[in-house]
Amino acid sequence: MPEAPTIDTGNTAWLLVSSAIVLLMTPGLALFYGGLNRAKGVLNMIMMSFSAIGLVSILWLFYGFSAAFGEDQGGVIGDLGQYLGTKTFMAETDLWGETGVPLYVFMAFQMMFAVITVALISGAISDRAKFSGWLLFVVGWASLVYFPVAHWVWGGGFIGANLGALDFAGGTAVHINAGAAALALVLVLGRRLGWPRETMKPHNVPMVALGAGLLWFGWFGFNAGSELTADLTTGLAFVNTQVATAAAVLGWLLVEKARDGRPTLVGASSGAIAGLVAITPACAFVTPWAAVLLGLVAGAVCALAVGLKYRLGYDDSLDVVGVHFVGGWIGCLWIGLFGTSSVSSLVSNEGLFYGGGVTQLGVQAVSGLIVTGYSFVVAFVLAFVIQKTIGFRVSEQAEVEGIDIAEHAESGYDLSPAAGSAGGGAFAAAGLTGGRPAGQTGAPGAEQVAAGWPAGGRHGHPESAGGEGADATGQRRW
Repeated sequence: MPEAPTIDTGNTAWLLVSSAIVLLMTPGLALFYGGLNRAKGVLNMIMMSFSAIGLVSILWLFYGFSAAFGEDQGGVIGDLGQYLGTKTFMAETDLWGETGVPLYVFMAFQMMFAVITVALISGAISDRAKFSGWLLFVVGWASLVYFPVAHWVWGGGFIGANLGALDFAGGTAVHINAGAAALALVLVLGRRLGWPRETMKPHNVPMVALGAGLLWFGWFGFNAGSELTADLTTGLAFVNTQVATAAAVLGWLLVEKARDGRPTLVGASSGAIAGLVAITPACAFVTPWAAVLLGLVAGAVCALAVGLKYRLGYDDSLDVVGVHFVGGWIGCLWIGLFGTSSVSSLVSNEGLFYGGGVTQLGVQAVSGLIVTGYSFVVAFVLAFVIQKTIGFRVSEQAEVEGIDIAEHAESGYDLSPAAGSAGGGAFAAAGLTGGRPAGQTGAPGAEQVAAGWPAGGRHGHPESAGGEGADATGQRRW
């Protein structure tokens, strides 16, 4: 008689820790996006990530987990009634498969994936989306896109089980999915006022680096944790995550040096994210040397891809398409090039460079196309309906004066003199009054533009912007 399943304390502890640090990724993303944004929209940018934590967590508990990981229903959705949030799973046998991990622990781990996937989209529409419209979009897109796609890829649906596509931790289900939705939202909401004529630089580069560091840390739980157990594959995924990301930093900086003459901290931070994105689907299917090569390619290609928005005219504010969509595609296809059964028994078709031909490469491409098309279309329709009903884009006045004040009645930085300080205190001594140089009445200069003031004064006229925008090199200039 077979033994009754028991809890594996080691695997459970590892997945609990992984769940916690994957949750930390979303506040890390909020800081990363917030620093890249202009000062007058930093709080709104952070709020979009924190609101995703709140909304998606509840949706996941009540029906999202069932939709994604419930018993397969025709290859497209899980049994919605199997793991409803109104049920309780505390029996000794309520474990996830043969991992020895309690069902609630696995549910929590996957919850964090759902949260950050939705939050990723927000970076594309900074400074111009109504918070109410964003919340409605989160509910619709998570329910209609992320939950079903997670089932298609990981939950026994047609992409993973029937097509045979491989995605270890989310290149297709997370990054291609979010990137395609981001592009759809950008097309519906349109460009920010003044883009690309005005230079919209990051307002806080140290915040960008801090956010990237938190994301890098959390990504070990994201990738290595996806094995669900502590074993050889966990170690491989962990090492591949580190070396691919390190190589991507170098790849991005090499492009910056060759193209612009100087490497930047924003570039290094962005390169790290590009490497993390690209290695996500492939981290358990390729050898470490192939992971290094993947990182170099992803860092360099994404550094070039962020310039496409200037050439094609879509205002992807913080480069969700250029980094997550493009990086996700690179990682997805890399499995078809360098995937090998020598590191994972899940690789049934060797990659092209291991003598397996183009079979797996074709499968990976088809899976990416399916998710791209579905996510883009549903996101576009959702955004269009929201725009035509409650409105998705803020007013021009709100955008010019700052979305933080308009949508949340608060600002990220108070540069006014302290009350009661003689002569305005330190701000006056530094020549600052109300956040502007003392005596300045005309259009603000470059420092004020970088801090979030409209380049042409209060009404955003471009006279002082000097016609600045994207240059022919496609340099990342927001």
